[in-house]
Amino acid sequence: MTGPVLARKPPRDGVVTVASVPEGHAYVRHLSDPVERDRVDRLPDPRPVPAPSDPSVWWPPRMIDPAWVADNHRSFDVFHLHFGFDAQPVEDLRALVDTLRRNGIPLVQTVHDLRNPHHPRRNEHDRHLDVLIPAADELVTLTRGAADEIARRWGREATVLPHPHVVDLPSIDAPRAARAGTVVGIHLKSLRANVDPLPVVDTVAAAVAGCDDVVLRVDVHRDVMDPGGENHDAEVASRLRQAERDGLLRLEVHDLFSDEELFTYLRDEIDVSVLPYRFGTHSGWAEACHDLGTAVVAPDCGYYRDQHPCPTYGNNEVDGVDAASLADAVVTACRAAPPARPGRNRRTAERLALAREHERIYRRALDRVRG
Repeated sequence: MTGPVLARKPPRDGVVTVASVPEGHAYVRHLSDPVERDRVDRLPDPRPVPAPSDPSVWWPPRMIDPAWVADNHRSFDVFHLHFGFDAQPVEDLRALVDTLRRNGIPLVQTVHDLRNPHHPRRNEHDRHLDVLIPAADELVTLTRGAADEIARRWGREATVLPHPHVVDLPSIDAPRAARAGTVVGIHLKSLRANVDPLPVVDTVAAAVAGCDDVVLRVDVHRDVMDPGGENHDAEVASRLRQAERDGLLRLEVHDLFSDEELFTYLRDEIDVSVLPYRFGTHSGWAEACHDLGTAVVAPDCGYYRDQHPCPTYGNNEVDGVDAASLADAVVTACRAAPPARPGRNRRTAERLALAREHERIYRRALDRVRG
């Protein structure tokens, strides 16, 4: 069941209506013009049928259902895919592409992930990309390195457009809290597939032990630490508790941060954020750190360091953590001056440029489909 069919919006002169999958994500919301009325309208995310009682519960976006596209294709001009196809069977993505083509709707895809951080093996995501990237009328990605990989693997050229701000513009310039000493943070969240926590935590704990006025703070979600939690890992829970008792780190166990709690944590509670990833591509977390003036230590897998320059260390899914390079990167970040913040004016200018570039991409895709 796809729900009610959307009526075609009365067109405004020169406006492109986009079915953006999803629309409610911060990345997508921050592609719009923050100053003037945009010449791009993005449809709101349709609620699932039936809708979960908890609005924070994730569901596959209904817009990627070929039946939804068939019912609603007259309500939009362009289909722009970002996230949400992780759990889709490959056959359904082929049907989605075919339905868009049959109805003359161009497909724009922003390639956020070339290696899915939620999948323990890469083959499923590769199969998804093998359907979507060749079929897209326009491709976008966030870094030059990712665009070069797309060109090598699929022979397609992607437009490189940087990640927009993550922190909301009205509060992006809020001052950081004054604090003596340096806090290095590692946030393990719920141990998604690309996190191998103990080698990173052990190495960073040893590195900060040799630094004056530096403390390691490790955050982790309750579902990892509690025996009944969905993502409980007995070894990780035991080792973290023991490291806390040994005075090697400060352990904070809590549920998922709200956006406000996350921004407070990054701006006021830590100085350096170590990304504990052994595979992946890009990071909204690193982008929020950039907004707030938090130093980042990133692995050399993926293209995290292409988003913004930062100390890097060796970590990948074949060789694991290179302890020496991680220790060096953490010490370098602790000794360096705090990174400059972009500020509201620059982030606003970047967002305006992104809004204009996306409009151009949508119109180019429409021209291509219409011949």
